[in-house]
Amino acid sequence: MEYLYMLQQALVWIITIFWIYQLVISICSLVKLKDKPILEEKVNRFMMIIPAHNEENVIAPLVESLTKQNYPKDCYDIFVIADNCTDNTAKIAEQSGAKVVKRFDEEHKTKGYALQWFLDQKIKEDAPYDAFCIFDADNIVDSNFLKAMNKKLCQGEDVVQGYRDIKNPTDSWVSAGYAIFYWTMNRFYHLARYNVGLSPLINGTGFMVRFDVIKPEGWNTKTLTEDIEFSLKRIINGKKLGWATDAIVYDEQPVGFKQSWKQRTRWTVGHIQCMGEYTKPLAAAVKEHKTMMNFDGLLYIIGSIPMFILTLVLLALNFVIYSVNGMTGADLVINCLRYLIPTFLLPIATAILIMILDKKPIKPMIKGLICYPLFLGSWLLINFKCLFKRDTSWDKIDHVRNVKINEVN
Repeated sequence: MEYLYMLQQALVWIITIFWIYQLVISICSLVKLKDKPILEEKVNRFMMIIPAHNEENVIAPLVESLTKQNYPKDCYDIFVIADNCTDNTAKIAEQSGAKVVKRFDEEHKTKGYALQWFLDQKIKEDAPYDAFCIFDADNIVDSNFLKAMNKKLCQGEDVVQGYRDIKNPTDSWVSAGYAIFYWTMNRFYHLARYNVGLSPLINGTGFMVRFDVIKPEGWNTKTLTEDIEFSLKRIINGKKLGWATDAIVYDEQPVGFKQSWKQRTRWTVGHIQCMGEYTKPLAAAVKEHKTMMNFDGLLYIIGSIPMFILTLVLLALNFVIYSVNGMTGADLVINCLRYLIPTFLLPIATAILIMILDKKPIKPMIKGLICYPLFLGSWLLINFKCLFKRDTSWDKIDHVRNVKINEVN
């Protein structure tokens, strides 16, 4: 029993220190720093790249929002990769003002493969662009997105994530859960790390990469979460990623729970793939570079599934210890509630704080706020399931919300 007590206390300290570290970093999001100096005044040339598979319902508003950028029209081109499409995606995209390239490969259908295929061509062509931006077909983009990203390039940034907002946060408690999650990540993860000199992460869509960065190897990813994988490879090489709060992209999120479950399962499997592939290189990078940025990257990759497992082990230990000590069922329930009540209330309080800081309307999100612990709790169930069963197949998420940029603004 003495060894169980020692293990229990060790786990408590590990988990507590981990979350205190996250809290301290998050507080740094409240610090306003001076803007970085401009190293070179230049109007850079951009590729706006949109991988799209059967997205005829939503592709037009995205292309339209990109054609209306507050940026010289001759300094960017819009490319839609019509990836294994069987609908009118290509036709609608072309009519809306995009250049369309068609790709057919039934064995390799994910976004990562489409990007690799397209960017390999542009590298071979030595295409005359300084940088490229990646969007999902369901996005719509703020008119100042390119202007903000060009500024980041002029400040010397190579890879920059934009602010990922949601175009349908009030559609359901599920889409509201996504919105609150991304708002939290935007401020307490990405902005906080950027402020303190650590590295944010690429977050799926609405990001910019200097073209020279990928020319040596191309867009070479192999997991289901190509964005996280690309980020970790940069961090391993000692390269910080940038963050642009004013480069805003709006994303459509699933409304139904079943579709959300499938999507988040894919993300969790991709995270596990990255964990298996990059934990050792990240640990080696910590030893080699000896920087907090590398250590923080290592904490990110072990901070989800491994920390979740440690928490489960701690809960099991508590149950065993209380059982051996002869505690009553009521005592056990009371002890569990001491953990569960803060666990459910803290996310709601955090979400409200985020919405106040970022001036998001709270009243339309009341239902989402109440259900937010359920959204996060279901993600824990997904993590638990993926410990034992991992489906690496790709299922398309249907996008149907045809929203124009002026409607979200």
